[in-house]
Amino acid sequence: MTAQHPPARRARRRARIAVATGVSALLALTACTAAEPEKPSDVSFELTDATPAPSGDLDSFTWSSYSEPYSLDYAYAFDYSDNQVLANICEPLLRLNPDYSLTPALAESFAHPTPETWVYTIRDGVKFHDGTILTPADVVASFNRHLDPAVGSSWYSVFQNVASVEQTGDHEVTVTMTGPDSQFNLAMGGSAGVVESAASLESIGADYGNSSGGVNCTGPFSLAEWKSGESITLTRFDDYWDKDLAAKSAEVEFIFMTDPNARVNSWKSGEVDGGWMVPLDAIAQLRDSSVGDVYFGMNTAVNNLIVSDTDGPLADPNVRKALLMAIDREGLISAAYQGIGTTTDALTTESVWGGASKAALDTAFGDLEEYPYDLDAAKKLIDEAGVAGEEIVFATAPLGTDFSVIAQTTVAAAQSIGLDARIETMTPSSYTTLFSDPSAREGIDLFYTVWYLSAPDPLEMYSVLRTGEFSNYGNWSDPEFDAIVTEAATIEDPAERSEMTAQAQLIANDQLPWLPLAESPVTMYMSDEITGVAPSINFLYYPWAATIGAR
Repeated sequence: MTAQHPPARRARRRARIAVATGVSALLALTACTAAEPEKPSDVSFELTDATPAPSGDLDSFTWSSYSEPYSLDYAYAFDYSDNQVLANICEPLLRLNPDYSLTPALAESFAHPTPETWVYTIRDGVKFHDGTILTPADVVASFNRHLDPAVGSSWYSVFQNVASVEQTGDHEVTVTMTGPDSQFNLAMGGSAGVVESAASLESIGADYGNSSGGVNCTGPFSLAEWKSGESITLTRFDDYWDKDLAAKSAEVEFIFMTDPNARVNSWKSGEVDGGWMVPLDAIAQLRDSSVGDVYFGMNTAVNNLIVSDTDGPLADPNVRKALLMAIDREGLISAAYQGIGTTTDALTTESVWGGASKAALDTAFGDLEEYPYDLDAAKKLIDEAGVAGEEIVFATAPLGTDFSVIAQTTVAAAQSIGLDARIETMTPSSYTTLFSDPSAREGIDLFYTVWYLSAPDPLEMYSVLRTGEFSNYGNWSDPEFDAIVTEAATIEDPAERSEMTAQAQLIANDQLPWLPLAESPVTMYMSDEITGVAPSINFLYYPWAATIGAR
């Protein structure tokens, strides 16, 4: 595989959600206070596969979003706020279901006649929101944008091995690869597989996907209004092709609410009917409000510290190990997540290893090196590495209390083992550039992300970390790792492929190019007035709002 080129337009980062941190590190920062803060009680929870079926349709419902979408252009939709809206308007060739299985969508079927070709049969009679009919030419135009350097698609990595996208029949599109690539078809259930009207792409031009240009897709809702800085309103598309997933609400309004307290208060008051990514410190009060409930669902995300400079003090893997061992991650789960989650030493969750063999799972998770909280062992590693007193810089932004706490705790952990660490606070927009502009990362050693996977395969995570990949933010490089990941991508059988991916996971676990902190479930609040949605991370790509109706 070739390395991903930097996009001409900003790539979007994966998350704006951060976690708070552990009790011990937090106390190091609050030692001057009179009394030790009381440790919060852990919250009991269980995963929910589905909520009760609706009793009928709705006129409308409201949903909060922690941020306004950067864009509804599928080529740039690379974040939670973008995709939770886009998933209800635009559709990919395949459908990523709540259990992370893939089934037909705009492609009624697909074939893989040779290792280098994927052939998609495009569903007949599907209408765009303007009433025109979906054709293979629309697929070709939509996909070719990912290959255009002038577009600078955030999803270029999915297409980096594509040699051509061509219409090869009245209802057929053939994608030819430069070599075998098992990951391409798996990505067709996400934003990389979205199809837009070729005519609309041409006519809307530079305003495509923004608040003035809009989009014209095939989903169960169409974009009715985008009030910049305020809200997005979607209306039911009555000519939607999949009658089993026709929208049960005539309208849905997404309200942008950057203040987490405002979101929580809007749910408690009944002003807003629901939202994803519930502030965990508000779960108890939401449960006591008697107007709705909090649900927990399957996730594919791991909360990580990204090592963005592998030339400085963190160049030595043992220093990275020391820093991870200096963070009380068990305390993090209890203090910041109220017990909702588990520590992890892997960069993937087991939820994306669905096609794996038992041997692969035993290797990938059973053979992991563990990094327990151990300050004495961490200090010893720092002394042996000879980096005591050297400075590391942790970048953060005022995006929420959790951002501040995770930054403070990481710095306190680093200082507790002999490093000189400081926080550099950036504006939210500047923080976003850390994920897209290498120059923005100059002088930065660490920053935070919650990195979810868009396809049901752990190899997506490890492909990101190959030498030269655009999202390999610290330019970490390991030739053995690169060879394993590149070969694994050529293997079609999921079980066989998983056994090689397991080896890549062990190398990442040993080298720690990113520091895994914890994994936790997807959270969702929903009022007692509505029901029907399945709590799952697939809300980023599946038309989940269409399933919501009256309780």
